[in-house]
Amino acid sequence: MPLTNSLKITPLTTHIGGLVEGVDLSQPQPDERVADIRAALLDRKVLFFEDQNITPRQHIDFAARFGALHTHPLYPSIPDIPEMIVLDNHKDNPTDNDAWHTDVTFIETPPLGSILHAQQLPPVGGDTLWSSMTEAYKALSPTMQSFLSGLQGVHDFTRSFPQDRLVAQNAGRDKYEEARAKHPPVLHPVIRTHPETGEPCLFVNYGYTTRIKGMRGAESKALLDFLFAHIQKPEFIVRWRWSPKSLAFWDNRCTQHYAVNDYMPHRRVMHRATILGDKPFFRAAA
Repeated sequence: MPLTNSLKITPLTTHIGGLVEGVDLSQPQPDERVADIRAALLDRKVLFFEDQNITPRQHIDFAARFGALHTHPLYPSIPDIPEMIVLDNHKDNPTDNDAWHTDVTFIETPPLGSILHAQQLPPVGGDTLWSSMTEAYKALSPTMQSFLSGLQGVHDFTRSFPQDRLVAQNAGRDKYEEARAKHPPVLHPVIRTHPETGEPCLFVNYGYTTRIKGMRGAESKALLDFLFAHIQKPEFIVRWRWSPKSLAFWDNRCTQHYAVNDYMPHRRVMHRATILGDKPFFRAAA
């Protein structure tokens, strides 16, 4: 089992996913431990911690060690902690995350990462899958890699949050209209250079990418449909079966994830803190 300076990590697949042992996130983490967790995140792309009995405030404090936090414009949050969103799904509020997506790419500086903590789980089901966009890029032909490197995708808030869906309705019309006005479509490179590792990765997702700039509609749809299917190959994926109080921390810059909606009519409640990142860019290899 590979070790960093202070972490014991068991890889869960060849390319993505690592189980971290011996860390109690309810306690303040020293700078050296935070640096090791960050290094492990860059290596494994999503980290899992079991049996983390932490409060929402402890959750937020840990997330804030990695950067400024995002406040979601629509999702409900913990009282007095607006950065901590509550994903409470049941038969009257089914999930909207059962599609492959990268969190909050509808802003100019999409998140560095997200930290999700299990609060209430169904008796069975409710797993989450993550896919490595670094490996998805590597699996493309050199010709396709070259073609994609000069393209930009349009990421639109309203694709995942149309006015007629429950998230928008639960937020209320005024809040929804304010959120939509504050989040016009943005452009991001189709191939993103990871700002810390320098690795190229795919950066389009079904949840928010609506089209490719400069392409005709049919061309854009054909290319995006291919990429949306490509990222679902099992070779790129780790699947996590949640247990009570388990926690996942993923690098949002080079992964996509999918919440499996197979547990209705049971309830699944999760808390999520989201760490802001920087503006995506593409830099050709030297």
